[in-house]
Formats: sequence, structure tokens, C-alpha cells
Amino acid sequence: MRHLAVDARQEIDLKVGVAFTRFQTSYFQGKYGNLDSRVISYGPCQTPTLGFCVQRYLQINTFKPEKFWSLHPYIIQNGYEIQLEWQRGKLFDINVAMMFQKLVSEDGLLEVTEISEKQETKSRPVGLNTVNLLKVASSALGFGPQMAMQLAERLYTQGFISYPRTESTAYPPSFDFCGVLSAQTNNPIWGNYVQGLLTSGYQQPRLGTDAGDHPPITPMRSAAEDMLGNDAWKLYQYVCQHFIGTVSPDCKYIRRKVEFSIGGESFHCTGQHVVTNGFTAIMPGWL
Repeated sequence: MRHLAVDARQEIDLKVGVAFTRFQTSYFQGKYGNLDSRVISYGPCQTPTLGFCVQRYLQINTFKPEKFWSLHPYIIQNGYEIQLEWQRGKLFDINVAMMFQKLVSEDGLLEVTEISEKQETKSRPVGLNTVNLLKVASSALGFGPQMAMQLAERLYTQGFISYPRTESTAYPPSFDFCGVLSAQTNNPIWGNYVQGLLTSGYQQPRLGTDAGDHPPITPMRSAAEDMLGNDAWKLYQYVCQHFIGTVSPDCKYIRRKVEFSIGGESFHCTGQHVVTNGFTAIMPGWL
């Protein structure tokens, strides 16, 4: 049934795209002098996305910044400088903000009023789809969408990763996790970690979303940097580490909050202490 749904979706997208492209191209002929109206393409997915982009563009351009002020005292603890957060957040009146600054400065005595702790869990990621791959490529790897997809498609055609265009984050029931993990045991960076998962037992992935297209993006065979080149290796490395992260334990940590009082004003700071690294051992920076 899944392949029938995929075929139906592809046929609908094609027919809608062709029909509206023909209509738009005909309608806009000669309407605007600077518009290249030879072909004005319509995409059932791309066009709504363009609407979101335009909406965000208008929000940014009509935004009117407003000055605000806030108090952020610093304390030194064990040689580390810690910035405190003000309970009031921010004020839009500089005179009132200066009044509170004077009260705090003249008091000079910081009192700890409460210390609280809470154990929390950061869940391992779901399977990797195209949107999330492009987000990470842009924010962490420094690749634009076009370059990221070119690299991903090259890795796919060379057999290093699965098909990189997918909306799904759920693995199919028949997915061979053991086989994919075993192919990574000889990697010099994460091979020992993967072997530990196979020995102690890997976790079942979280339930993701099955969009009815292709499985999440996963590594298909082992590779080294000298085989792929620097840029392709960075993307391949993330795909591998993300997949390994999906079958790793959750990260568990303790969040500690310390509340202070000075000059009648309340401040606080928070910190985290990792108890179990879980998937963050293979995907650092996720906590």
C-alpha cells in the first residue's frame, strides 16, 4: 500500500504542477514588463513555502525595534564568572531601570534564597529527514541548501548513504539496525562506541513520522575522510552520528537553579550536570 500512496502523490504533484504552470504562464504573459514569463512554474510544495518566506520577510521589514534595559549582575564562583538573570526580565523605561540599578548597587549583599534540583531527560533524536539535514548543514556545517543537497546526492549515488530526499523520520519495521551498525564498527572515530551498543544492546528508535515516501537518511557503508573529501565527509559524519544517536540511550542530567536576592530584587542562575551522557556522547552539543 505504501508504494501505491507514493505513486499517487507523485502523480498528483505532477498533474497539479503542470496544470497551474500552464495557467500561470498564460495568465502573466505581458502583465509585467520586467517579468520573464516564458515559464512561470508552480509547485504544490514550493509555492506555499514561498508564501511563508514572503510572510517572514514582511515581518522582518515592518518590525520596529524598541530599546529596553535589564540588570545582569555577575558573581565569581570557583574562578568562573556567572551572569545572573533578573526576575523582572527587561524594562522599557530607562529611569525606572536606573532606579533598580541604584538599589542593587547600594545594597552590595547577595543572599541565596533557594536552591532547587530536578532530574531531566533529553530524548534521543528521531530518524533524519531532508529538512533536518539541511538545518544542521546550514547551522553547524556551513553549507547552504544547494551545496548540502549536492553533497548528499553524491554520497547517495556512491552508495555511502540512503536516498537523501525524504520527509519521514520513522524507520520501517523491517529496517536492519544491527547490519547498519555493524558496518560502522571499524570507523576510527565512533567504531568503539558502536561496538559498545551492539554488545550491550542498542535502543529502539523513537516513534517518528512516516510520510509514506522513503526511510530516514542513514549510512549504507563505512567511509573515511580521504575517500570522500572534506565537505562530503562532514555531511557523511553527521549522517552517521545522527543514526547512531537514534539508537543510543537518552541523555539524563540534573538541572540546578539557585535564586538570589539583593536590594529587594530577585535574580537566579541555572546549571546542568550530566548524569548519563547517552546519545550526546556521539552527538556532542545537543544538550
